[in-house]
Amino acid sequence: MKSREPGTLVTARGRDWVVLPGSTPDFVVARPLNGDNEFTTGLFAHEVGEASFPVPTADPGELGDNDSAALLRTALQIGFRGSAGPFRSLAGIAVAPRDYQLVPLLLALRMDPVRLLIGDDVGIGKTIESALIAKELLEQGSATGLSVLCSPALAEQWTAELRNKFALDAVTVLRSTVDRLESRRPRDRDFFAHYPVTVVSTDFIKSEARRDLFVTTAPDLIIVDEAHTCVGGGTRDRQLRYELLKRLARRPQRHLLLVTATPHSGKEQAFRDLIGLLDPSLAGLDLRTRQGRSRLARHFVQRRRHDIRKFLDQRTPFPEKREFLDIAYPLQAEYGRLTREVLSYARESIRTAGGALTRRTRWWSALGLLRSVSSSPAAATATLLNRGGGAASETEADALGRVTVLDDIEDETLEGVDAPPAADDDSLTKQDRARLRRFADAFAALHGPRDDLKLAELIKQVKGLIANGYNPIVFCRYIPTAEYLKTHLGHAFKQRVTVDAVTGQLPPEARAERIAGLTASSGPRILVATDCLSEGVNLQDGFQAVVHYDLAWNPTRHEQREGRVDRFGQQKPIVRAVTLYSTDNVIDPIVLDVLLKKSREIRQTTGVSVPVPERAETVMNALFKEILEGDPDQPFLDLDFTQESQELHEEWQQTAEVEKRWRDGSERESKAITKYAQSGLDLDEIQPEVEAVRRALGSADDVAWFTRRALSALGAHVASAEPDDGGFIAEVNHLPSGARLALGIPAAGEVPPLPFRPHPPVIPGERALVRTDPGVAGLARYVLDAALDPRLDERERPARRAGVIATTAVPSRTTLLLVRYRFHVTMPRRPGDGASPEPKTIVAEDARMLAYRGGERLTAAECRALAAAEPAGNLLPEIVRQNIDRAIREVSGLKDELELRGAEFAAELEEAHRRVRHAAGAYVKGLSVRFQPDADVLGVYVYLPGGAR
Repeated sequence: MKSREPGTLVTARGRDWVVLPGSTPDFVVARPLNGDNEFTTGLFAHEVGEASFPVPTADPGELGDNDSAALLRTALQIGFRGSAGPFRSLAGIAVAPRDYQLVPLLLALRMDPVRLLIGDDVGIGKTIESALIAKELLEQGSATGLSVLCSPALAEQWTAELRNKFALDAVTVLRSTVDRLESRRPRDRDFFAHYPVTVVSTDFIKSEARRDLFVTTAPDLIIVDEAHTCVGGGTRDRQLRYELLKRLARRPQRHLLLVTATPHSGKEQAFRDLIGLLDPSLAGLDLRTRQGRSRLARHFVQRRRHDIRKFLDQRTPFPEKREFLDIAYPLQAEYGRLTREVLSYARESIRTAGGALTRRTRWWSALGLLRSVSSSPAAATATLLNRGGGAASETEADALGRVTVLDDIEDETLEGVDAPPAADDDSLTKQDRARLRRFADAFAALHGPRDDLKLAELIKQVKGLIANGYNPIVFCRYIPTAEYLKTHLGHAFKQRVTVDAVTGQLPPEARAERIAGLTASSGPRILVATDCLSEGVNLQDGFQAVVHYDLAWNPTRHEQREGRVDRFGQQKPIVRAVTLYSTDNVIDPIVLDVLLKKSREIRQTTGVSVPVPERAETVMNALFKEILEGDPDQPFLDLDFTQESQELHEEWQQTAEVEKRWRDGSERESKAITKYAQSGLDLDEIQPEVEAVRRALGSADDVAWFTRRALSALGAHVASAEPDDGGFIAEVNHLPSGARLALGIPAAGEVPPLPFRPHPPVIPGERALVRTDPGVAGLARYVLDAALDPRLDERERPARRAGVIATTAVPSRTTLLLVRYRFHVTMPRRPGDGASPEPKTIVAEDARMLAYRGGERLTAAECRALAAAEPAGNLLPEIVRQNIDRAIREVSGLKDELELRGAEFAAELEEAHRRVRHAAGAYVKGLSVRFQPDADVLGVYVYLPGGAR
């Protein structure tokens, strides 16, 4: 028996299939005729029969009106999951990428395998850029699976983005989920073969017990989020992450995308380790030379907002401005007295430490205690009662201290950093512990804005923000502070404002659910959060302002917090950042002046954020030393360190040098970013191709119209939702069983009304009006399949394949055909560089509208205008019958014409592929697009001048 050619139609198991490459005489690899790769399967030869696609008939079950014709066209648009054009991924996503977000995709087209570092600024859309590349590689067949490596805190967000926006059915692999996923895996299949799209906790999979198996079985496409946390040495965690990535990168055919907003942390070796993961030879480049930078630019893209705010002819609506407000607050008298006593105890504990290790441990404990005291009475109480484990060495004590006390961006992953530190240790005496308990009791008695003027100031500022239409996120350092603020903000606003808190105590999936619930709430809202949400989490949909309740001791942390709302998609033109600081201690004003304000000024001037220079860290370390080890009789609240200590005074006087170094570094980074903005790509050539795909796929309005109209035609009662934001609620109990299953609800029985929201995210039991929503996509498949199945009752077939429509939009009789074509698209493969030299051929489908008037063919633009024409009235049945019979007879004689058009379309598609790859500088040898006969006539529609009856 001879193998069936890919692209031919066969029938099996009660439906039609398209044969795919890889079929043999005995076994046919095929996907359903509607083009959905999700249902690709294998068929035994004895199951398969020849199939032919019938043209529409004049049967009453296939005749319809203008709406039923539009339902078929739109179902076809929504149901398609891949096109034959150069951007196959755009057919299967629920977002419209900005033009600048296509730049990384074009860079990826140059490579085989793809090895790319995306270092765009915070809020530009690196998730969309990397996921778009992944989707394209999967659709092209250049990759068979995907794993995203990220922190546990970002795993649920990545999973939701892949599912909701890119129709990739990802599962989250965390310590808390892996057992459940393993229980569902067949014993004879590898984990990552059974779950081809995964979002994996980097810290879970990096352990030596799991790393070896992951390296062996991991998919051929890896995205690494926050990749800067995997290089730079330092902690044991960083070393393990780096070792994992090095081993993954050794496989020459693996695609690797590294994503980070801070690709260069100021440490040259860390940056070279990062780019060396893409290609070991990159690590040794001399980036001072044009040749070195040009070589790196093939693998590295980095843009600021300034680079892409206006890109080609498209403007991206980033917030126009970030407004800053620094608010000073005094300590209430009792709070101030307790703070002095705690400082005296901290100094004493360091002086009386018995050895170097104990002294170092107590130094960090004292610093952590002062941070907790300045945070809130609740954090102070928790820290005073906490007992910490001892470090094995001074080095380990410093490593633990930098993570738990300082805001060391380089050495943390935001998990566990919001737990309050411990003031107690094994070396303390019973008298010391009793003293700590007395302090704890005293702080526990301080509650509410009367005892805590910092809290009183927060309430005042939040009231002002809400009055001006801003929903704020209040960031604090510790979990007890977050719970404390949630309680007192709830009391202050009662039922008028929704208040909730997210901390590291919640597992990542619970954080995502809590944020989604708060964002979906109507009316004003306040989110209290620790820094577990300060990195990578998208909060711009529900919030427009940030309040720094606790100062971070690193300006990068402040930038990360503010970047949660100041990013692409924020609807407010101005976002606000409020910083609270105390006038009664030394640390807050110095952190504000030496670090935070300078960082803001430099970013506003140069457009970039760079790490704190070492000189500024020296100033801060000298400050801490003076506070904890200075004159024991000098009270903390009255310290005037510029006069008290000549050494510290000299350090402070040199802050001008700090600023100069900082500005120099920022200017260098600004120029470096310009070098890697990829402005040399010829993007004008790809614009027509992108627009063509977007037109073919339809708009968000088309998706909403189709879903509402199809449900109504199938017997559902549809009503607008409250508030009327474009969504609706459908009573679906009377839908046909097939339609119910397509929507993801039981085929029979009573179910509650089904809400359809205008966009993701949605909660379980709801649907989003986007083409990638499983319910919407299922409904489109059902409507298309039902229209092609004459065995179904007319009530189950809302779309119609034939119709005659009267309209004023045509001067004479015009026939519109909806035709589906199949093409063989052979993608080129660059020889060498570890890539497979064998070309990859895929079978793709595309639908076109063809229109004829008086023997003349209409243009594509005229076809689109005809499809959008408004009907002018009803026609007599005799006229409908005469015209549809005539049109069907004419179609039967158009076989050669349709084949000719198919060959023309194939040539147009091949040229489009070549233009895009030429614009990207990509390899083109071996590229081809070939039409696979026969064309399928899905619909025949006759348009008559409006006066005809």
